[in-house]
Amino acid sequence: MSDKKATERLWTPWRMEYILDNSKSAGCVFCSKPKEDDDRANLILYRGKSFFVIMNRYPYNNGHLLITPYSHVGDMEDLSAEELCEITMEMQRSIGILKKVMNPDGFNVGMNLGKAAGSGIDDHLHLHIVPRWKGDTNFMPVLSDVRVMPEHLDDTYMKLLDLYKEDSLKEE
Repeated sequence: MSDKKATERLWTPWRMEYILDNSKSAGCVFCSKPKEDDDRANLILYRGKSFFVIMNRYPYNNGHLLITPYSHVGDMEDLSAEELCEITMEMQRSIGILKKVMNPDGFNVGMNLGKAAGSGIDDHLHLHIVPRWKGDTNFMPVLSDVRVMPEHLDDTYMKLLDLYKEDSLKEE
């Protein structure tokens, strides 16, 4: 019997998808995805006049949404007043939808503007909306850069899509 302690392994197969994702280097994902005709595969929930709502493919929490202008801009001052207003109004509506579907205890909302601020895609700004629940933080991200996701992205997408469609019909 060996005195060596067995190494604990934590499998995170979703990370390999991110590591091998070639689209990260093939231009701007926020410009290319809305041009494609497969909102489900691209996790696009809603298309507005000057923006779209997309689920984060590599989320911090279930229901992590991004509101992104169609304009390829990296600075807030490059948005028109109309774009800024529409994105802000969509933030309000999306938070309401997330409350109905996911019943979170709170939200983190914000933008990482520039690489120094932590932006992974710094030349196309996007607003993050992250639902939060009491006790949803744990030691996993600190110890091993792992996030525990209780629900599959496809399941969350379908739950949210129903309300985005229902809410859009009210606008017409």
